[in-house]
Amino acid sequence: MSVLRIGAGAGFSGDRIAPAVELAERGELDFLVFECLAERTIALAQLARLKNPAAGFDPLLERRMRAVLPVTARNGTRIVTNMGAANPRAAARLVRRIATELGLHGLRIAAVGGDDVLAAIGPCRLDETGAAASALGDRLVSANAYIGVAPIVAALDAGADVVICGRASDPALFLAPLVHHFRWRMDDWTRLGRGTLVGHLLECSAQVTGGYFADPGRKHVPDLARIGFPLAEVDGDGNATITKVAGSGGRVSRASCIEQLLYEIHDPARYLQPDVAADFSRVRIEETGPDRVAVSGADGRAATGMLKISVGYRDGWKGEGQISYAGANCLARAELAASLVGERLADCGAEILETRREVIGHDSIPRPAAAGPSAARPAAAPHEVRMRFAARCRTEAAAETVGEEVEGLYLCGPAGGGGVTRSVTEIIAIASTLMPAGDVETGFEMVEADDAAA
Repeated sequence: MSVLRIGAGAGFSGDRIAPAVELAERGELDFLVFECLAERTIALAQLARLKNPAAGFDPLLERRMRAVLPVTARNGTRIVTNMGAANPRAAARLVRRIATELGLHGLRIAAVGGDDVLAAIGPCRLDETGAAASALGDRLVSANAYIGVAPIVAALDAGADVVICGRASDPALFLAPLVHHFRWRMDDWTRLGRGTLVGHLLECSAQVTGGYFADPGRKHVPDLARIGFPLAEVDGDGNATITKVAGSGGRVSRASCIEQLLYEIHDPARYLQPDVAADFSRVRIEETGPDRVAVSGADGRAATGMLKISVGYRDGWKGEGQISYAGANCLARAELAASLVGERLADCGAEILETRREVIGHDSIPRPAAAGPSAARPAAAPHEVRMRFAARCRTEAAAETVGEEVEGLYLCGPAGGGGVTRSVTEIIAIASTLMPAGDVETGFEMVEADDAAA
């Protein structure tokens, strides 16, 4: 084929499923890619696996696969995803069972491994502190390398219909099918750079079709309720047209593609990936028709030889409570409530590591430049606000106290509070480091029917 059609089935773990089904049904796809991992997502998945060795993959894996597998199998569309998270093999076994239950006995399911480098991370120094990862001791939960296309390509070359990864680089999920299909050399830096651009534009699903883009009165996106996910038509040189299924909601435009192009890019001329240092500085973006945008001009140079490692570690507990105030003088009552909770939590002493208090609707996002609760006060008093008090604590018990004190405001605080919510969660913090790519050994395995029963 002179053109390969790749669709984006998800851009994060909680993404919508219906647009992926629409894309599978009507997109005439060769590949459907589900990108579902973030830094904290995989650390939380590792935590889940520690509690249950059979867990640790994306919680929506089963729902997504039951929704799309009958369609992709019928249409000959192959799937690549990082929904394996901390446990790709368990995820592959689950997909094998689902395929069997659906009567799809001919599918070949591959699990990609090697990104979990927890056993080797100890000597590496963390960017945030400069301390060695080993200094975290038993607080260390996870360490995952952003691996490149090699094991995914190998699985596709071996005939895999579904390839399930853990922490692969986001663009690599899309680049791998291009390398596999067009037989690009792994030192063809220009084509690898162009394929990385395609992956970067697709990796956040609806962000390039008008999601996270719409702004009423400024940037209109039609039929946002039925927004479609994007697909790319890619030629053998890596140039592409970004589009979507005809009749689906949303809009693919030069502006939406430019916003996504710049998303999470530090240096457009040197976007560092495991397989290539991509150069987006001379990219050309041109609307060629309704919902059709041509992208070309990306380039690349040799990769650095180092892989980014995302390290997750336990960092205490977060306790949180919220309460609403409405009507006359509600802002002053909310500020008084926050002050009272702060004073009462002082009795916890060193168990409280840090606190944050805010009045949602007043100062929760644009924080005051000057000290004091009135620094960001708008000219017109709000009609309703919600006070939020959160604290990072050494222990779960101390974190429980935060919500208890907010709930105690019902009778021991300002007038007219209501709608209290409270929560306690363990904090998994994230740090980054680097590791030589040669120290990370990756590979894949086919998960057969008898493995699925294990």
